Amino acid sequence: MLGFAVAGAALTGLPSGPRAAETLRIGYQKSSTLISLLKASGELEKALASENVKLSWHEFTSGLPLLEALSAGHVDFSADVADTVPIFAQAAGGKLLYVAEEAPSPTAQAILVPAKSEIAALDQLKGAKIAVTKGAGSHYLLLAALAKAGLSIKDVSPAYLTPADGRAAFVSGNVDAFVVWDPFLASAQAQTGARVLANGEGLASYKRYYLTTEAFAQSSEALLNVIFEQLKAKGAWVKAHPKEAAEQLAAIWKIDAAVVEAGNARRSYRVGAVTREGLSEQQKIADVFFAEGLFPKAVVAAEVPIWRPAAQ
Repeated sequence: MLGFAVAGAALTGLPSGPRAAETLRIGYQKSSTLISLLKASGELEKALASENVKLSWHEFTSGLPLLEALSAGHVDFSADVADTVPIFAQAAGGKLLYVAEEAPSPTAQAILVPAKSEIAALDQLKGAKIAVTKGAGSHYLLLAALAKAGLSIKDVSPAYLTPADGRAAFVSGNVDAFVVWDPFLASAQAQTGARVLANGEGLASYKRYYLTTEAFAQSSEALLNVIFEQLKAKGAWVKAHPKEAAEQLAAIWKIDAAVVEAGNARRSYRVGAVTREGLSEQQKIADVFFAEGLFPKAVVAAEVPIWRPAAQ
């Protein structure tokens, strides 16, 4: 049966006991830009003060273990994950609910090749060793790009690695290509001068979703409305203040502000409500992964419920 383990090294501070009534547990990744900014500024705590809620923060190295922890009840709310991740979690039996989405950012993930690589077209990836994170948006981008070139995953040698391990393999020359998303994409470009062979334009829209569970949504409607409005406002602020946002994130992530700004320029950060129509690509993703034999049975993306903010 399909499943994904929550490895000890994949997170920090994961609570093992029951949740205190006044504590909201938020899971996030390094690339969770808006949540990282809200965490650093304390704005979300201030916004929730009237609800007498404390926050605890739990970092994960990738989206799959984050949603596993959410479904298992170890965290209450998931910061943004790539569009593919809820599909994998759903296939593994995860109990999820869509809370909010970030509008498409197709250029914020890409297939990179070394600056001096002879690979100049997608069909030249045949036989290549490619670093990619399994289940991430970059995984779907790779499959879509290969299909466009008349290839399949069987025509290449995928190395399923985390972004950090993928970059190490790419920098050392142990792989021929690297498929990744921002800010890791911008960082790899700055470090190596890598060329973009293809991004998501025309291949994968790359939306990011915030999730919780039905049980939490039913008991914490007010909290979700506060979180939604905070995310929406912070997303608008990032786009309106690119340099200031980059400087703040650079301090959090310990990477160069110019790199952060380059990556942020490719992200929409436009947070909005999830609609059933807007989830249409989710079924396409599910069908592609099922066809690749990654799921034991077909996934119906529409079976995951959607939360509606009070403003709507």
